[in-house]
Amino acid sequence: MSALVQPLAQSAVQSVDWLAIAPPTTAAAVGLAVLVADLFVPEARKSLLGWTSVAGLAAAALMLLPLLDGDRSTFCLTGHPRACSYTADRFTLVIQFLVLGGALLAALLSVTHLQDDRRRVPAGEFWFLLLSSAAGAALLPASRDLATLVVALEVASLPAFALVGIRLGDKRSSEAALKFFLSSVTATAVSLMGVSFVYASTGTLYLTQVAQRLPHVDGRLHILVQTGVVLTLVGFAFKTAAVPFHFWVPDTYVGAPLPVAAYLSVVGKAVGLSGLILVTVVAFPSYSDVWGPALAVLAALTMTAGNVGALRQRATRAHSAVRLLAWSSVGQAGYLLVPVAAAGHADDARKAIGSTVAYALMYAAVNLGAFTVAALVGRTRSRNRISDYRGLYASHPLTALLLAFFLLCLAGLPPGVIGLFAKVTVFSVAVDAGLGWLAAVMAVNVVIALVYYLRWTALLFRAPEGEPVRHRAPAPLTAALALTGVLGVALSGAPQLVLGFAATGLFR
Repeated sequence: MSALVQPLAQSAVQSVDWLAIAPPTTAAAVGLAVLVADLFVPEARKSLLGWTSVAGLAAAALMLLPLLDGDRSTFCLTGHPRACSYTADRFTLVIQFLVLGGALLAALLSVTHLQDDRRRVPAGEFWFLLLSSAAGAALLPASRDLATLVVALEVASLPAFALVGIRLGDKRSSEAALKFFLSSVTATAVSLMGVSFVYASTGTLYLTQVAQRLPHVDGRLHILVQTGVVLTLVGFAFKTAAVPFHFWVPDTYVGAPLPVAAYLSVVGKAVGLSGLILVTVVAFPSYSDVWGPALAVLAALTMTAGNVGALRQRATRAHSAVRLLAWSSVGQAGYLLVPVAAAGHADDARKAIGSTVAYALMYAAVNLGAFTVAALVGRTRSRNRISDYRGLYASHPLTALLLAFFLLCLAGLPPGVIGLFAKVTVFSVAVDAGLGWLAAVMAVNVVIALVYYLRWTALLFRAPEGEPVRHRAPAPLTAALALTGVLGVALSGAPQLVLGFAATGLFR
């Protein structure tokens, strides 16, 4: 009896590749350390928690470097080396870099925000929630089974709900958190139902095994599988703010602390986008005739709704700058979905996925830069209207030039070369996949977006009304602005740094 138990026990125990899981583990460990340290750090020195969190996110990002040697997998099914729950491949590392880099820049914005609003935002809880969400977001692109994907999605999302409503005594913040929570929970419940349908049909949760078994599912379960595929996509479509799951975005961004809105606009989208890519291209390639057309329609509706919503923003409305960035992020989500939809029609899905990741990297850098300028202006103009940016060049020439550059990148106009090339790459992927109608819709939306981006850009250089307002830029905001500016300029000077993914793809 003991002779039988010993081999069984040995086969049940797996060795853990700690280096492979180091990036999300580091973020989670630092989050726990900050939460415990908050009990002992005096109020006057709470800023130490912020800088510890910034250092922790930087350390988590640096842990990606040893993983560049080759693919690594862990938590694998015994006897099935390709059926693993965690894989650190090229796709994983690029998305983790985007997530941890975006969280790091959001943390730099938060250091100043917490100093200005320390009476209403508890520091220890804020940093713990931000690091926990970042850990979940970093886990998701490495997840290779449906259960881990859903868990990672919720680990990234649940702290984000609390971050949106963390400002004490702010009714608008609480209302935004409630809208975000209710809509997200509904989307997650629908996704879990879809996962259960897929599991009932295939008998497995591992993405590679799902892909192998789906084409051979009993014909009587065909409708069940199709329903499961569609429902599984809902939760990830919600995180990308795809129509009709976009309605929470404007109110949530306005009600949340500005660094949290910046975090959601980039890291939240990266979470949803990477989840969509994994379940479509890796798990459901045989059902591309189902998710391909569905995502193409979602992409067209999303970019149109986002750009029309941004176009309707009035410059004198309170928080119109943040609302415009919120609607702009919805429109950008539509562009991000185009290559994923094209992957369902293209001969080489890997190159299509490379295009959307390249676009996501460009968008992350310049959108975080725009939010950094919004945080700087918001320190003296609490209503943060678009009209408050009039004459910014007269008081802060460099800040105005950087904001103009970020907006032109989002619009796809020179000197924002990386924005132009990224849009051309996405456009060409749609055309190559035979989605000419979607490329035409994208072209129309790019023209619509030019109106509100150029309108805001022109306002920066107009004569100010009255005396120019001087904005003092604290060191963390200056560092965030410098990082995003340097990254945006570097990508415009050498766009091949990210556009190369569109040529080579990310999945081997």
